[in-house]
Amino acid sequence: MLNQAVLFLLDVLVQPFAALLLLRFHAVWLRVPMRNAIGEFVMALSDFAVLRVRRYVPAIMGLDTASLLLAFVVECLYLAMQLWGQGYPYTVFPLPGLLAWALVKLLVLSIYLLMMMLFVQAVLSWVNPHSPLAPVAASFTQRFLQPVRRIVPMVGNIDFSVLALLIICQLVLIVPVGWLEHLVSRML
Repeated sequence: MLNQAVLFLLDVLVQPFAALLLLRFHAVWLRVPMRNAIGEFVMALSDFAVLRVRRYVPAIMGLDTASLLLAFVVECLYLAMQLWGQGYPYTVFPLPGLLAWALVKLLVLSIYLLMMMLFVQAVLSWVNPHSPLAPVAASFTQRFLQPVRRIVPMVGNIDFSVLALLIICQLVLIVPVGWLEHLVSRML
């Protein structure tokens, strides 16, 4: 019963913090405007760790490597504690498998963040296109939607590129990422 409580707390506290750090990394990479309520929320929750790590980890090619490194470390800790909570027999600690699993999980989290922003953008376009969240979602998705919009035409002033990209994201999660997860599970 204690293991279930630990696993629950990991899922509620540690995993969302890794996602928040990854969101911060992607926001810098995609040049998302952070002078809004969402950006300030992300910064307020992650500044205590990111600003300390930035002293030692410089930005590489304009990317927020401190946030990415922290997301990777938090995800590694999350996965190690999750294995421990599930009673994994540690005769030899599976460090290479754990590191590879953390990379795959960060890829999965990144795809889910993109899907969440696509969903937010689609809902806001129908409900309130002038919401303060609309430019944030548009900045996140613009780079990924442009190639799809060249292929998928608008039909009667309705943009199906968001739906097409959501389908592509699901297929990526099922086929190549599923294959990667299978390979990594063999390393543990």
